[in-house]
Amino acid sequence: MNAYLILEDGTVLKGKSFGAVKEVISEIVFNTSMTGYLEILTDPSYAGQAVTMTYPLIGNYGICEEDMESKKPWCDAMIVREVSRRASNFRNGESLEDFMKKHDIPGIEGIDTRALTRILREKGTMNGMITTNENFNLEEVLPKIREYCVTGVVAATSCKEAYKPVVNEKTWNGIHPLPYRVPQPFKVALMDFGAKDNIAQSLVKMGCDVTVYPHDTKAETILSENPDGIMLSNGPGDPKECVEIIEELKKLYESDVTIFAICLGHQLMALATGADTEKMRYGHRGANHPVKDTKTGKVYISTQNHGYVVKEDSLDKNVAVPAFYTVNDKTIEGLRYVGKNILTVQFL
Repeated sequence: MNAYLILEDGTVLKGKSFGAVKEVISEIVFNTSMTGYLEILTDPSYAGQAVTMTYPLIGNYGICEEDMESKKPWCDAMIVREVSRRASNFRNGESLEDFMKKHDIPGIEGIDTRALTRILREKGTMNGMITTNENFNLEEVLPKIREYCVTGVVAATSCKEAYKPVVNEKTWNGIHPLPYRVPQPFKVALMDFGAKDNIAQSLVKMGCDVTVYPHDTKAETILSENPDGIMLSNGPGDPKECVEIIEELKKLYESDVTIFAICLGHQLMALATGADTEKMRYGHRGANHPVKDTKTGKVYISTQNHGYVVKEDSLDKNVAVPAFYTVNDKTIEGLRYVGKNILTVQFL
């Protein structure tokens, strides 16, 4: 079945439908990773977005549900050059196409994804529509596409009540708590703004006593549990939309509890301390982004997934200083907070 990707600038790309047959309007982004399509599909940070995979063949190792970053996919659609109908992987449970059908996620293949990526790099991230309607009217659909906005996604992806995560035995690899954390593990409060499952799993496997809290949890509730540290998770959407969360983070900042934040959490802490954020032209999404440590000068290859960045000229250097930069475009990838035990980053 033919399918069409219509961008808000009027560009129309023709391909073939796979996965669910469904019309969707979404923000079109691209990811340069060669693998990890299941983790991308199920990462809550992609809520409200359709992901273009630049690697030309997707689906060749199938689906292993133990690797999912949440209980369901969150991205709106997937755009690929070619879908592999045959999976070679002893852990494979089903094909990518069957998985997307099961979860009502549409896809389009046969697209020159690298050409599409060049369009997005040159013109910036755009909204788009995926449709199987052969008779679409461009003049009618373009206003609808341009009106689309990613909103309300933190509340949608966050847990609804606090819980204690347990180790997923299917992915347990024999890591044990480090000796210095025995017999009393560190008590960690994880604020869920759309957290990937692997974050809580990693903390638990390292021996931490973890409690995951919903996005709208009051600072007083968290501090009343006397955590050794607080982790602010990743998540989707525009950080400036999270006004109430920012107010609670101001209180956490003043508490002097150790805080580590990633991605959306990094941006929210910056906003809570008076800095500003802005939307990037096309964002950083991939597994090969170099970042430089401002203290040591060392460069690390990182995995990134963010479309917003902290504006360096908005920083009060008495509050926070850059800890990491992206080597490619010199944007801030991490902050160290002056006089506080707080570190925030936008990468893994």
